[in-house]
Amino acid sequence: MNSVVTIIAQRLALGLLTLLIVSIVIFAAVNMLPGDFAELILGQGATPEAVTAIRSDLGLDQPPVARYFTWLGGVMQGDLGNSFAQANFANFAGADVNSGLTSVADQIRPRFANTMFLALVTAAIAVPLSLTLGVLAALFRNSLFDRIANVGTLTSISSPEFFLAYVLILFLAVLNPWLPSLSNIYDGMGFGERLQRTLLPALTLTLVVTAHMMRMTRAAIINLLASPYIEMARLKGLSPMRVILRHALPNALAPIINVVALNLAYLITGVVVVEVVFVYPGIGQLFVDSVKIRDIPVVQACCLIFAAAYILLNLTADILSILSNPRLRHPK
Repeated sequence: MNSVVTIIAQRLALGLLTLLIVSIVIFAAVNMLPGDFAELILGQGATPEAVTAIRSDLGLDQPPVARYFTWLGGVMQGDLGNSFAQANFANFAGADVNSGLTSVADQIRPRFANTMFLALVTAAIAVPLSLTLGVLAALFRNSLFDRIANVGTLTSISSPEFFLAYVLILFLAVLNPWLPSLSNIYDGMGFGERLQRTLLPALTLTLVVTAHMMRMTRAAIINLLASPYIEMARLKGLSPMRVILRHALPNALAPIINVVALNLAYLITGVVVVEVVFVYPGIGQLFVDSVKIRDIPVVQACCLIFAAAYILLNLTADILSILSNPRLRHPK
């Protein structure tokens, strides 16, 4: 048991180190974006004095290293900074611009909740569907069903997200108006209506992530079907479905857990295109809007949340794989 705790502690330490390195990359990349927030707000007729005044009030005139450590220190205390976009620049000359700023956390909180809702709805559809298709494809290997499932899932994962989104809009919102094409949800909306307006982007993401999980489930089960204990179970007269569900699937959990966790991470970090297409008010849409106006604190916070979610889910997959596999629990 001590070895398991040691391995988990090492994974957590590696995750924190990775997140620190990613934060440096995020800060450097965001600050390399072309354009200047002060010039964008004031327009082409801005005077150098006005631009300098706003940059000074927002702290943009400080050296990059100083700004990074200021930002990192705030993040470690739970402070993501203030959004530039909500500031009142009407009387910027001699005024305290920071008095009109709003918290980045206040902007991100409802958007992140919307993205998590979309991810949970997608996972509730995609995970059971993928496992079912993977088990059936392994059970009926090389059959017509197996070939159709493989061709269908590979086609969906090979298609761009925006293309799948527009195809679903065409068939499910235009030709057959069953679902709304725009996911304009808001606070206070009932669960049923929220779910209805989330289904179309959720179905788009389901088509994207199902193939990987389904094929990994199929491959993991097929690899185990040649094992001696599977042959013994067959010799005892157990049905093929019982052999797969009771004997093969539990021992194939480690690779399946990994691929499910990776795809769940994608549902949080890879929703930008889908949210933009459906105008879904999630963190991906907020990220795109903030990049357009060079709202640096919001862009940095969104990127850091994406990275943290991806690293956390990968760590969760590693830990669950260790706990579900005796060979990983006792590497010697």
